Amino acid sequence: MKLTAKEKVSYGLGAVGKDMVYMLSASYILYYYQDILGVSAIAMGVILMAARVFDAFNDPIMGVLVAKTRTKWGKFRPWLLIGTILNAVILVIMFCAPPSLNGNGLIAYAAATYIVWGVTYTMMDIPYWSMIPAFTDGGKEREGLTTLARSCAGVGSALITIITMMCVQGLGGGNEREGFWKFALIIAILFVVFIVITCLNIKEKSTVDVEAPSVGQMFKALVQNDQTMIVVISIVLINCSLYITSNLLIYFFKYDFGGDTWYNGYTLFNMFGGAIQILSMMLFYPLLRKFISSLQVFYVSFVMAIVGYAVLFTFMCIGLTNIAALFVPAFLVFAAFGMLTVLTTVFLANTVDYGELKNNRRDESVIFSMQTFVVKLASGVAALIASVCLSICNLSDDTSSTAAVQAAGSSVFGLRMTMTVVPIAGLLLAVFLFRRKYILTEQKVEEIAEQIKNNKDKLN
Repeated sequence: MKLTAKEKVSYGLGAVGKDMVYMLSASYILYYYQDILGVSAIAMGVILMAARVFDAFNDPIMGVLVAKTRTKWGKFRPWLLIGTILNAVILVIMFCAPPSLNGNGLIAYAAATYIVWGVTYTMMDIPYWSMIPAFTDGGKEREGLTTLARSCAGVGSALITIITMMCVQGLGGGNEREGFWKFALIIAILFVVFIVITCLNIKEKSTVDVEAPSVGQMFKALVQNDQTMIVVISIVLINCSLYITSNLLIYFFKYDFGGDTWYNGYTLFNMFGGAIQILSMMLFYPLLRKFISSLQVFYVSFVMAIVGYAVLFTFMCIGLTNIAALFVPAFLVFAAFGMLTVLTTVFLANTVDYGELKNNRRDESVIFSMQTFVVKLASGVAALIASVCLSICNLSDDTSSTAAVQAAGSSVFGLRMTMTVVPIAGLLLAVFLFRRKYILTEQKVEEIAEQIKNNKDKLN
């Protein structure tokens, strides 16, 4: 039975809510604690990276727990709802640091809340994405729902990118500290509402009843599924490149682009980039898919992103201060990452069938737990790189825009290099590895699906 429009919309709303929450944390937690509260950039980088190391153990365990769950509501929705509520509460606490805290106390508060936030996000994110193979039939239906969900997730991310600083300024009356916790509260409420809608209207339509794997078995299955591993590595490199840019973008406008109007330029740039990212997932990707394969779209996206970064670096070096001109590289980079976000999820979903055929078990929760981990790992690595850049370049000692534009030339050049050249290197490595190792073409995916179907028919 095909998915109904109600089911598709409900699932998409969940993606909007959860990626609004994720992007708020991924893009602004460093700025909140380092630039507003005065925590050391290096300390924040270590905290964000340490949290991701912790997730290396937490995420796979969560995947196993989901796989072992058996309730009358299914194995996904209970975790999805509980994790959402807990994560929403922690989000608000994370952006509501007590004014009395300072020094080591503030560092401890940042570390504790961020780690717990990561745990609770995993609790809901793994079951959310694991539902795709469990209630779709594969092929075009799965790719269509994945595209929709990723497009909706992109909408959530883009909305946060566009409106955060405007809302923070408005809600706080110019006080960013107050504005952030109020904005986090609003996003947390929307998050819970959207996921409740998802839980009420989505049910698993097919679940393979197999014995849940142990942690050891799970790691073995992941290592044996070479296609999952290459997609996972690609996701890390792609997202790390994107998050380095998103973490440093506000500093570029504040310390390099400069001037008293830097905030307006930052908002306008994000508004344009966010709109392009949404269009790339909802319009550009489906349009390109009519003419070329998903793998070809994948490689085209890499070329667009690399060219975009090169153009951006060139504009930075010649001292271009025209915001309209920055829209050219912004279009290339944001459009590319929008399509790459959809494609990596499609490719990862395809590895579930590949793993079932190769290892004789269907480990959707296990495989998608790895996606959750690697995306958060990428954000941690990116935050660490960004914090090292800020510390070395000494761009965070004075948060006033007047002092910001007086940053030394060498410091600004270091910021530019980290924002553009480092992401280019990451993307080149990703495309090199992917092209050598990934074998799941559209024809191969269809052959695997047919072979699995024939194997099941024989057993019946």
